[in-house]
Amino acid sequence: MFFKIWVAERLKQRRAVMKFLWVLGLVTALVFSKWVDGFLKKSLNKTELSLLETYGGSNAANNTLMVELTLIEGAGAKGAVCLDGTLPAYHLHPGHGSGANSWLIHLEGGAWCNDIRSCSNRKNSAYGSSSLMEKERAFTGILSNEAEDNPEFFNWNRVMLRYCDGASFSGDSENKEANLQFRGQRIWLSAMEDLMLKGMRYANQALLTGGSAGGLASILHCDEFRGLFPTTTKVKCMSDAGFFLDAVDISGGRTLRNLYTGVVGLQGVQENLPHYCTSHLDPTSCFFPENLIANITTPLFILNAAYDSWQIQNSLAPLSADPHGDWNGCRLNLASCSPSQMQFLQGFRNQMLDALKQFSMSDQNGMFINSCYVHGQTGQGAWFAPDSPAVGNKTIAEAVGDWYFDRAEVKVVDETCRRLVPPVTA
Repeated sequence: MFFKIWVAERLKQRRAVMKFLWVLGLVTALVFSKWVDGFLKKSLNKTELSLLETYGGSNAANNTLMVELTLIEGAGAKGAVCLDGTLPAYHLHPGHGSGANSWLIHLEGGAWCNDIRSCSNRKNSAYGSSSLMEKERAFTGILSNEAEDNPEFFNWNRVMLRYCDGASFSGDSENKEANLQFRGQRIWLSAMEDLMLKGMRYANQALLTGGSAGGLASILHCDEFRGLFPTTTKVKCMSDAGFFLDAVDISGGRTLRNLYTGVVGLQGVQENLPHYCTSHLDPTSCFFPENLIANITTPLFILNAAYDSWQIQNSLAPLSADPHGDWNGCRLNLASCSPSQMQFLQGFRNQMLDALKQFSMSDQNGMFINSCYVHGQTGQGAWFAPDSPAVGNKTIAEAVGDWYFDRAEVKVVDETCRRLVPPVTA
């Protein structure tokens, strides 16, 4: 009781300070993003720019926990390597106290590569080579070690598995001519084996999470993760911004399906997709979560924005489907959308809710679907911040905690959004 009162008081004080720091940090982030944007435009073409997600990052305030990179030394012998052949890696911060035997595994996101050119470019980045990864990564949001910021999981063993394959940790192939290794499935297995040896086999509770492409991976690997542990271990999974829809774009095409077809075919993903899906659907369809979630037996939580900004900008209204720039304003700021454009986006939201209907009927599953224009909500700015998206007085962090610890059923669909950042203008 004393600890809970202490946390509550600290939280009140911290939120007052955070309101100021959050605004200051936002201004800093906007300035930094201008520099990053300029740098990337010199290195990548428009298509690669639109597909690359900068999910996560290493910039942090002075008091933010920085966790060192750990290479998985035994992975090379198993052929579990990044696109360029370097060893895969993760960041691990050990748990303590009541969380010493609890494990949270977070799968990093970062889009996909679907052909030799895009994968060759990718291997020259931290998303394809561990030699180019930051030596430290900031642990914030769901990975934070501060009780005030991450009350449910702050003292767990927390791991970020770095993403360097380009197929949501699910491929197993190679292209010798281009010196490309597509070994996402082996990276996943090798990382899990390494972590089990480092104590995860003794876990009494575990949570597999991931963001964006990593959120898709957390769905793909959910039942595999459950299978690592005895039945006495409490195991659940959560996908943040990983519910990618097989949607029709504004030109009548299927931009994301075309991308996924390349990913699945090039990287040998088919053999690692669930048989219950591939037995009656084509492999590309089985890379979409909507065709998987009804058959996943492990408790799963879907956290997603109904107006997912990445999907709107890259799947629904990509530059390739908008040659005249009719969507330039709406793509970046929903307030600039015309009535017909908003009707189209509303159709996307309805498609998402329809795809989740059967899933939501299971008592063991949970979901938090809001109407924010964001992509990813387990980071510092959304998880448990002063202006975190919330329904009533319950933040995302509190909703996920209630679901994981079986305190309450969580099936939230909200038609509003408390904005995380000011709208971006065209």
